[in-house]
Amino acid sequence: MKPRPNVLTIAGFDPSSGAGLSADIKTLESLKCYGLAVCTANTIQNDIEFKTCNWAEVEIIKNQIQILFDRFDIDFVKIGIIENWKVLNEIIDFLISRNENVKVVLDPILRSSSNFDFRNSNVSSSDLDFNRNGIENQFDEILNKIYLLTPNYQEIEQLYTDKTIVETIKHIISKTNLFLKGGHREEAKGKDELFTVTREHFKLNPKGKNSYEKHGSGCVLSSAIIANLALGFPLLKACYRGKRYTEKYLSSNKTLLGYHKM
Repeated sequence: MKPRPNVLTIAGFDPSSGAGLSADIKTLESLKCYGLAVCTANTIQNDIEFKTCNWAEVEIIKNQIQILFDRFDIDFVKIGIIENWKVLNEIIDFLISRNENVKVVLDPILRSSSNFDFRNSNVSSSDLDFNRNGIENQFDEILNKIYLLTPNYQEIEQLYTDKTIVETIKHIISKTNLFLKGGHREEAKGKDELFTVTREHFKLNPKGKNSYEKHGSGCVLSSAIIANLALGFPLLKACYRGKRYTEKYLSSNKTLLGYHKM
């Protein structure tokens, strides 16, 4: 049997398993990768309600990463919720110190589907002002180190509040590749777009009509993309295949918790 590529997900734990680590692992397994997991947060939530988020200490996160890299060859990493940009930067630097060629797909989750604000939780007003004022420099550093960013329309609007979406896209692709998810578009809902650092632009239109809203669909999509990259597909093909996998997940049933099909 052909060995499966290892893929590491660094994300939060969702008890309902619709989002976060559980959703990532199910996606990776379905796409014939071996999923490894590092927990950044223990959340109290289900598919419709989010109560609180308990962040893991950065040293614990780094120790979990360390022991996995000591044992496994890891070239592909997906990152979900992280406490703040400073911690995220530190974690990415630690990954690169273990593998300078590691490809990182970052899903910049700023708010849960039930409207819990990850960036503003447990942050004082003065720290929040500092974060807003310094976000461009912090996030620019992160973009320079990752392979792909996968925000939705609500998230990309929050990344650079002084820029339009068009300006933000141009800025991001001066540093890394961008997969802009279209699930929150007001028009052409479900149309995703890939913008590359080589200034190519691809539109990925939705296929099929029986799609239903799902808790954690963004986690599934970013995991499906990193899985296909690990399987050897080039970026555009990996994004296309990741989108199709996610559409099957969205159409699997009418509830907020989807099924993963082999």
